[in-house]
Amino acid sequence: MRIMNQKFNEKVQAWLNLPESERDFAEGAMLLLQLTGNQIMYRNLMANPRGKAKFIEYQLKKRLSFRLQQITHEQVEAMQAEVDKIVVNRNLEVKQQQPANEFKAGKRADHDQLPDEIQALYVENLGIVQKMRELHLKLRTLSLENATCPDSERYPFLKELIALDKRLHSNWEQYDHYTGMDGEQRLTADVREESKKAVRLINLAKGRYAKNPSEELKAQILDWYGKVINPTEKMTKELKELGIL
Repeated sequence: MRIMNQKFNEKVQAWLNLPESERDFAEGAMLLLQLTGNQIMYRNLMANPRGKAKFIEYQLKKRLSFRLQQITHEQVEAMQAEVDKIVVNRNLEVKQQQPANEFKAGKRADHDQLPDEIQALYVENLGIVQKMRELHLKLRTLSLENATCPDSERYPFLKELIALDKRLHSNWEQYDHYTGMDGEQRLTADVREESKKAVRLINLAKGRYAKNPSEELKAQILDWYGKVINPTEKMTKELKELGIL
């Protein structure tokens, strides 16, 4: 049932270009079925297509973006090979090992004397590794046997894992090489602003999640949370109570 021609891409894009009030979400569910061939998901969506509006929109955008980028099978395999190396280098296969224990060896002797923003890099990396473990587990447990396009199913997980590994590496570089003498080692204003923006977005989204929880919104909030420098105890507690952390 999967359709690959340009006209179909244009049809999906035209649907996404419509104002939300003008969208036929039953049609959106059908477009998603044509993209995925997933009959079970389609039946679930058709039980209440408007109630699943955000999910339909998110999935169509994600899959259309993948198609328009024309990611080849070879490129996805290259990404998989890169992720396989990351899994080994970051010990993502290790089970039941507390991330904090893994980080003890990397903690500087003068950690407590470092500026807050440099200490925060170390703490952030704890969260990044945990998120990488979760993504790797999801990637391993993906059911691709009946998937019409296994590459498109794997691609988002591979892409995010690679991006997180780069951020992890960047954080370690700043943390390990900070001397206190070079202002260039300090976190940039852009990173600080990104943290403030992430806090605002989390505060706006947590109410929506409480009313209508979804895996997509949860993943987005977790992504924002990973960008917050020194999250407050209140924020962390609220997200835990919502089941996000």
